[in-house]
Amino acid sequence: MPSMRMLPAAGYPANRAAGRWVSDVLVTVAAGALAVPALFYGSVHPRGVAVLVLAVTAAPLLARRIWPLPVFGCVLAAAIGAGLWNASAIDGPALLVALYTMAAMRPRRDALACAVVLELAILTGLLVLAGSRWWYDAIFLSGMVAAALGLGLYIAARRAYLAELHDRAERLERERDQQAALAAAAERARIAREMHDIVAHHLTVMTTLAEAAVAASATSPERATEVMRSVAATGRRALADTRRLLGVLRQRSGQDPGETRQPVPDLTQLDTLIEQVRSAGLDTTLEVRGQAPDLPAGMQLTVYRLVQEALTNTLKHGGAGARASVRLHFLPGELRVDIDDDGAGTTAPASTGSGSGLVGMRERIRAYGGDVQAGPRQPEGWTVVARLQLDDGDTA
Repeated sequence: MPSMRMLPAAGYPANRAAGRWVSDVLVTVAAGALAVPALFYGSVHPRGVAVLVLAVTAAPLLARRIWPLPVFGCVLAAAIGAGLWNASAIDGPALLVALYTMAAMRPRRDALACAVVLELAILTGLLVLAGSRWWYDAIFLSGMVAAALGLGLYIAARRAYLAELHDRAERLERERDQQAALAAAAERARIAREMHDIVAHHLTVMTTLAEAAVAASATSPERATEVMRSVAATGRRALADTRRLLGVLRQRSGQDPGETRQPVPDLTQLDTLIEQVRSAGLDTTLEVRGQAPDLPAGMQLTVYRLVQEALTNTLKHGGAGARASVRLHFLPGELRVDIDDDGAGTTAPASTGSGSGLVGMRERIRAYGGDVQAGPRQPEGWTVVARLQLDDGDTA
């Protein structure tokens, strides 16, 4: 199922940009306003000119998100010029905001370089203007610089952490989508194998029975009628199996099939399969050796489909009068399945399609750590040998 993502509302980027612009205006006004009381404390005259100097110093902050480094340089230059005129006209909050922006939006080395330049400018100004008690102001102002730098670095680290979390979430989401796609592909392959097994087997049986009915219709109409009833019964079983498979698909998609489905084939239904093959004219025997453990449903279905596929191939290629045998041998830690026939099927080609024929057999058996060997037998006929691993994890 594809993942559901929350999409931003229309106009969201524009609203966000407008919010940032308003925030920058407020920060700029606040940086200038916080420096105004120092004008009265320092008795700066004329105050109108001093207020204009503060406004010019703080104005570049409007573009601090776009050009952090040039804005810092402009604010620092304006503050130095204001300090040369009157130390009380220096806009300290604007300097701290510019340094904070550098630390939050630029690489760490750039922010540290700007902090060092600002600190040198402060110490130089204090040595020139503050007299013998300059170090009191130096401690306070250095602390403010460190606080602005530290806050900016924290915001940058937090932003990087959140970006990493976002990237990780997107990566996990992509991995989940890929896993879902792989699972869907595996499910399609499984359904293709099931459909091949159902359709190929039942159609082969029906074709063989129909040919027998045609052959018997002239000499034994009663026998022909009986055979055609077997054709109808086989067709009904094919429809029931197909409905069962499609019903599972509807159930997985959240729909109620509204009908009773037959259970998945297992080893208990091998007798029914053998009888069905016999009715199609293939003399078949079933032999089970050893004590059968309680196998999981998936393994039982695998063995059932293996036997079904092998007998279907014998019906197709074994020729008239062929005989087949099915042997299940439960050994310690292993289940061996032998399907032999004495027909003329030595030249029957193995299917190379994905999910069908011998390829489908091998895919099923390998899922349980086993292997399949198929080939001609002497003096004639065909043999299929499969081995499946049995252990504690293979019991239900």
